[in-house]
Amino acid sequence: MYKQCLRLISSAGPRAASSALEAEELLDSALRSAGRTDFAARSFVPALRRLLEACNQEANLTRLGARALRYDVLRCLRNLLRLDAFEESSPGLLATSVRAPVFITGMPRSGTTFLHRLIVQDPNTNALRLYQLVHPDVSHSGYIETCLRKAVVRLQLALFRVIVPEFHELHPVGVEEPEECTDVIAQVFQSSRFESSYRIPSYGAWLRATGFLEAYRFHRRFLQHLQVHGPERRWILKSPDHVFALDELRAVYPDARLIVIHRDPVRVLASVAKLTQVMRKPFTLRNDPVEIGKEVTASWIDGARRIAALSSEDSSVLHLHYRWIVSHPLDAVEAVYRHCGLTVSREAEYRMFHWLDRTRVARRPSRRYDLANFGLNAHHLRKAFAHYTEKFQVEAESN
Repeated sequence: MYKQCLRLISSAGPRAASSALEAEELLDSALRSAGRTDFAARSFVPALRRLLEACNQEANLTRLGARALRYDVLRCLRNLLRLDAFEESSPGLLATSVRAPVFITGMPRSGTTFLHRLIVQDPNTNALRLYQLVHPDVSHSGYIETCLRKAVVRLQLALFRVIVPEFHELHPVGVEEPEECTDVIAQVFQSSRFESSYRIPSYGAWLRATGFLEAYRFHRRFLQHLQVHGPERRWILKSPDHVFALDELRAVYPDARLIVIHRDPVRVLASVAKLTQVMRKPFTLRNDPVEIGKEVTASWIDGARRIAALSSEDSSVLHLHYRWIVSHPLDAVEAVYRHCGLTVSREAEYRMFHWLDRTRVARRPSRRYDLANFGLNAHHLRKAFAHYTEKFQVEAESN
């Protein structure tokens, strides 16, 4: 692992990738390293091929970008093989239930992370932790093995901070912090996470046209692995990108509860564009801010349309507003728990209160980004998002 990290660091720089990545070579490499003859199912292979084709033809990868992509794909393939192997020794695992999970979603940069991390202070909840997403401990091998996995992820996170130093300022991450579901479905190569790091428009178009049903079936499978040896707790999950797969989410989790957070799109789009620009910078030779501005705007106009299409009669959905959440966080938690038929215990309330206290002390300064840097105009955006903001009475924020 240490040598792999050094090789990635030595790749940093603006040089173009020298060769294309091939799906069959990566599949064979993962199988050889795992000592297995094949995957239990190859339903993910078309998505992998689409991803690599787009990255080879459109992403203008740097040498670092190509190496990072290769490493990431191999990591995901090896994780899949480890899930396969554990299922062979635990044939009843995939029959276990994932009861009424809670999905926090909505506009990006709208407080979804804040609300998610606040709620999971409750010890009676389950969340996807970063180390579990990167190298899932599907065999549940014990304390020492878990500590080793965390150490590996900590090293990888330190490397990522060297390569993309601005990222942590925009979205702080930690080895044991809860993270987004996009990292789960990335392991079957059907995730918008790849679009955050690489310029791959054909992959994004294919992803939206194909849908996410297989991805969410894998999502459920992943949760079944993580919960199999633990006490039954309610899963609290989070990603703004769930809005692009609401039908598939409900097909896989018919008893799911949705928390949809609303915020002024004009206030957040420049922040989303900036985060995308920062993420792509080390990995691509083409990182045009105006192109990124158009891309994220088109994506979230579609996202807002999907949110607005939610039925007002749907009792599984709770709508909350960003400003109310940040000004009345514990009231927001109470509203979520009532919606989900849960009760906030005294211990959970105590932990949440102290987490809020620590968070206020460490609060980062508010950041504002110029829409014009990304070719965006506030007036035009307000018109484009008017149907969404009017339906949910989303208050305009100063830019």
